[in-house]
Amino acid sequence: MTTVRIERSPRRILAGLSYFGDPFHASAGWTEENEIGRLWTRLGQYLALEECPYPPPAESFEVCVQNHTSPVTGEFEVFVGFEVADATAVPVELCVKVLPAADYAVLTLRGDQLRGEEAAVDEWLAATGHERVLPVEIQRYDERFLGVDRLEESELDVLVPVRPREPERTGPPE
Repeated sequence: MTTVRIERSPRRILAGLSYFGDPFHASAGWTEENEIGRLWTRLGQYLALEECPYPPPAESFEVCVQNHTSPVTGEFEVFVGFEVADATAVPVELCVKVLPAADYAVLTLRGDQLRGEEAAVDEWLAATGHERVLPVEIQRYDERFLGVDRLEESELDVLVPVRPREPERTGPPE
């Protein structure tokens, strides 16, 4: 059973790396061989550099952003990163992504559920009368995520900015 709660999240400034395209063109699913896995590898290598100004983050984020062509092309942006206090201090090697303050549905997924996060989100939205506020889905990783080679033992949070769905009007306007 998926655990879901609504969490008011403040604005977050993230620093990290970004990719736009079909991240699964080379390899599907949870693997280090696709573009998402390659992004995480690059970020890990950057964080391990002696000259990296950041300590290893306690939480990391994967942000998937759809655009108007995504349903047709299968292409979207994937950003992987960590929270920083000041966007102006982010080194040129990294990108910045600002997540707005919003109410987020937080779905805690475990083991096999990680392979079907889109379905879990869609089912929850349909069952609760909520709708997405932005075309974005965020995965929040912490010590509960043990790696792509240990998905069955892992857990992570999926965050989706939401609001209650407006009731559909029936009949003529008043």
